[in-house]
Amino acid sequence: MRPDDAFYMDRALELGRRGLGNTWPNPAVGCVVVRDGDIVGEGWTQPGGRPHAETEALAMADDRARGATAYVTLEPCAHQGQTPPCTDTLIAAGIARVVAPFSDKDPRVSGQGFARLREAGIDVTTGVGADSAAVDHAGFFLRTELGRPLVTLKLATSLDGRIATASGDSQWITGPETRAHVHHLRACHDAVMVGAGTARADDPLLTVRGPDVPKQPVRIVVTRRLDIPRDSKLVSTLPEAPLWLCHGDDAPAEARAAWQALGAILIRVPLVGRQLDIGALMQALGTQGLTRVFCEGGGELAASLFGADVVDRLDLHMGGVIIGAEGRPALGALGLEKLSDAPRFHLLSVRHIGEDVVQSWTRQRRQSQA
Repeated sequence: MRPDDAFYMDRALELGRRGLGNTWPNPAVGCVVVRDGDIVGEGWTQPGGRPHAETEALAMADDRARGATAYVTLEPCAHQGQTPPCTDTLIAAGIARVVAPFSDKDPRVSGQGFARLREAGIDVTTGVGADSAAVDHAGFFLRTELGRPLVTLKLATSLDGRIATASGDSQWITGPETRAHVHHLRACHDAVMVGAGTARADDPLLTVRGPDVPKQPVRIVVTRRLDIPRDSKLVSTLPEAPLWLCHGDDAPAEARAAWQALGAILIRVPLVGRQLDIGALMQALGTQGLTRVFCEGGGELAASLFGADVVDRLDLHMGGVIIGAEGRPALGALGLEKLSDAPRFHLLSVRHIGEDVVQSWTRQRRQSQA
């Protein structure tokens, strides 16, 4: 590792994050080409997963890539997909050295890219920026290894942990600055998910509002019997953003036909008792190619996600308001009897956004008891 490797890798990681939410099922990769201490090419994976970051950066560098170093936030691919292997592109460009955090866990790559580069006489350095890259690629790796996307759960609560008054009024617990931040979080995920109760009560759009949105996230509603309004904002905005409905085997045939005619994508999920099997639902979303899902509630769906142990990240947005015990809780029942069985999280950050406090947490894996 050279003294300036971390600096250029940080830039590559910054570029790669521009693709989060837009590149699925491919990873969001960044690439920087450096020659004689100058950045001569930059790129990141484009919406839809192609062109790849290496192709973009090498196109900018042009002839200056010969003898240069390429900093890539994931092992370059070595297989032929809808685009040629990035290893071949790097070799053809005359790159002398490749720096990357680690191997790609996709079995089609998994060390083969590094091997091909070394066979071509290219120096390969790994381990640079590995911790940050692991966070950025967590969703892609989860889908590769476990078949499901990463799940970020957002809860907007009062200081006493309520998400609405007893009558259901929840607009607005948090301020406009925090709500703008939510749009940024949506944009960084492949899909936004809510339960049927939230869809009925709030009639949400679930789109990203703001300039320069390259690709709207998929809108997902978990609705066992497809009993959400067909004259909703979700339907009127179908030309702008896709709508997926996750339903059970007992959803009426008439409702299925009606939603398909409107243009929604239906995903059938098996039942466990009277509830959708959340584990199977996540596997189904992974099969569809999703790597990152942003869940915005409500309380029953959030409790189901915790019960299935699939909440990987938790964003808690707290507004400076007190609602009281009669208000609606942020979570439905978890059925816990022992504190040792409770889901636990590590605190990553605490920020003030406007008048609100935003906490970000990451999942703490459960350990078997002796």
